[in-house]
Amino acid sequence: MKIAFVGKGGSGKTTLSSLFVRHLGAARLPVLAIDADINQHLGVALGLTEERAAAIPPLGGHLPLIKEYLRSHNPRIASADEMVKTTPPGRGSRLLTLDEDNPIYDACRRPVGSCCSGIRIMATGPFQEGDLGVACYHSKVGAVELLLNHLVDGAGEYVVVDMTAGSDAFASGLFTRFDVTFLVAEPTRKGVSVYRQYREYARDWGIKLAVVGNKVQGPDDLAFLREHVGADLLTWAGQSDFVRDIEKGRAPEFEALEPDNHAALERMREAVDATHETRDWRRYTDQMVEFHVKNAHSWANSRTGVDLTTQVDPEFTLGPQALASRT
Repeated sequence: MKIAFVGKGGSGKTTLSSLFVRHLGAARLPVLAIDADINQHLGVALGLTEERAAAIPPLGGHLPLIKEYLRSHNPRIASADEMVKTTPPGRGSRLLTLDEDNPIYDACRRPVGSCCSGIRIMATGPFQEGDLGVACYHSKVGAVELLLNHLVDGAGEYVVVDMTAGSDAFASGLFTRFDVTFLVAEPTRKGVSVYRQYREYARDWGIKLAVVGNKVQGPDDLAFLREHVGADLLTWAGQSDFVRDIEKGRAPEFEALEPDNHAALERMREAVDATHETRDWRRYTDQMVEFHVKNAHSWANSRTGVDLTTQVDPEFTLGPQALASRT
């Protein structure tokens, strides 16, 4: 199951995504956490030291490896140079599963280990000095889009992505790659404004959007969220001494998290699990193809010098049935 965390900067998006990852890991479930925020803080929020978090190999720095491995023997993709962030898989492409060994995972995936042995993390990587003024951060996030477009995950498997803040997530088709998108909203006008914007953008794409209230201090805060978010409010989290200890660099046991906050995380997991039976792999594939064609016409054809729409394999649908033909 693929899960995104979005929200206004400072809403607690990274904190809640890290708590959700810990919650899944505590249940001994396989979890891949991906830090796709321009501010790379997920590793530290999961208990890594600053040094260990900074040492996670950046996905954005391994794009040639990622592209070459994923294209494999797909005859529609002549070379890795002709792959862009939206290039969809087809017959002959390599597909990924969550719990396997492969060169991409070897290069970029690292165990967290600080709280739960089943948690592994990947990161897009921060801006480098050479990127400033010449590169968009979404060029790094494109590695995540490629991975999710080639990943066949199942029930009881979780990919949790801490996304860029605000509506920046709509700069690519990555926002359509998730079973559930958790929008973290504070009980303030600014907090719910991002929700309204996200809801409007996501309306035509079948995005399952669930709002998680954060920093809720009492009935008035809860009433405010209910007034402005309505039925999209799934659950909420209050102030947390556990989180405060984490932010101070301490390492409390996860069992020390407040019972109400534990209950909120479990409600989130239930909402994610409930989507498995309704997942539509054909629609998922069609959406990636639609964004690829748009990007090809908009910029990618001129950049690569070839017609990238020919990369689309009309006979291919991503999903469990495609795993049988993996190479």
